[in-house]
Amino acid sequence: MKIAVAKGDGIGPEIMAAVLKIFDANRVPLEYEYVDMGKWVFDKGFSNGMTPESQHTIEELGLLFKGPMETPKGKGVKSVNVTARKTWNTYANKRVFQTLHGVDTVFSKAGIPIDITIVRENIEDTYGGIEHMPTHDVALSRRFITRPGSLQVIKYAFEMAKKKGTKRITCGHKANIMKLTDGLFLDCFNEVAKEYPDIKADDVIVDDLCMKLVTRPDTFDVVVLTNLQGDIVSDLCAGLVGGLGFAPSANIGDHISIFEAVHGTAPDIAGKNIANPTALLLSGIAMLRHLGLMENAAIIENALLFTLESGVHTGDFGDKNIPSVNTTKFADTIIENFGKTPEHGARPLLPNMPVTPTLFKLDQNAMMVSKEMQNEKIIGVDMFIASSEQPEYIAKKCQRHAGVKFKLVSISNRGTQVWPTGSVYTNLVNEYNVRFESIDGELNQQDVIGLYVSLSGDFKICSLELLNMWGDKKAYSLAQGQ
Repeated sequence: MKIAVAKGDGIGPEIMAAVLKIFDANRVPLEYEYVDMGKWVFDKGFSNGMTPESQHTIEELGLLFKGPMETPKGKGVKSVNVTARKTWNTYANKRVFQTLHGVDTVFSKAGIPIDITIVRENIEDTYGGIEHMPTHDVALSRRFITRPGSLQVIKYAFEMAKKKGTKRITCGHKANIMKLTDGLFLDCFNEVAKEYPDIKADDVIVDDLCMKLVTRPDTFDVVVLTNLQGDIVSDLCAGLVGGLGFAPSANIGDHISIFEAVHGTAPDIAGKNIANPTALLLSGIAMLRHLGLMENAAIIENALLFTLESGVHTGDFGDKNIPSVNTTKFADTIIENFGKTPEHGARPLLPNMPVTPTLFKLDQNAMMVSKEMQNEKIIGVDMFIASSEQPEYIAKKCQRHAGVKFKLVSISNRGTQVWPTGSVYTNLVNEYNVRFESIDGELNQQDVIGLYVSLSGDFKICSLELLNMWGDKKAYSLAQGQ
């Protein structure tokens, strides 16, 4: 089977060479097609960090194994890592965090074993990257949580948990505050959970989750989260098992998957042959299992675990009384330990079951739309305006524009109501949300456009959002204090 390989930036080429050397020594039945991605590709003028030829190759092969990559700072370009995940809809980011004997942590010293799998939604949320500055003082970010996207990643998490034999799966969220966005994600979790009655499904607010993870990490098994929260929590979990140098990462999609090291490029040690290849190797082992190469994966992982137990280490971890080895020697030692079994956590030698890749030749984008269960209607509009005036003056102007179809119901600033009630102790910025609702029922978009035109005579209108309802359910949030 042929896969695409991107060596990465900084220490990427060194650790990739070490991992592929281990694979070749174990006669892993893979061919590698190298593709051009990373900072040096940005520097050549490719704004997405990859050449068109590389994108075509990856889409043809369906699998990318990549080293760490740097995004140039201050050039207005997007992260190549995030771009790759989103472009190819690798909707589930799976990261496994396990106690590794030979990698000392607070928990390993206390005899507390850790085996946590974080499944992070990988496409949506604030990683949509849609940001604007409506005034010189205000920056806004749009947060997308969708029902189809949430169902995709949550169903993956439950299926993975079922195959793993997991007894518990937890949804981390902030639905107590973000009632519509995180609320939708939690609703999807509870909906999918009904299909898996043998797995205990529970949820926890994300800040409480973080506290529990650093006090009793052994009580968690699989945790599924939205994108940004999952990013933060997965790095927290990396810290529990020794750092990002021991944190593998898989990005799973229906057509294309990416296996990568998520740690930095470490330019300060690049070219010195001292980098730790463990995270990339663990990611590669996960890739082998994804491809059905179970025996190869088990032999390599057992050799890695045996090597770590033996005290062999690179300079970034391990017993300082034992001299560290360089990247090449670390890889060579793992190869020498093929066939040896670690004392802790030995992986069973299952037979290879190579997966025949199903290459989809898509001729159009997939549209994911769930069935609309109730009728939609527009009952108002939020107008986001730029102004440095006091709320009561804004209200007087807005009421003049309301006409016969709209009534002004509230004005908020940074999400806190400041009219018709509020406090003089609420500090203001120069953007308000002015909420109008229908006087006598349903509105149409032409009504909203008419209000927009009228209101624009007095204000710069930065943006607007329709106030929708499905059945009797409001599809918008209230301001704090409304």
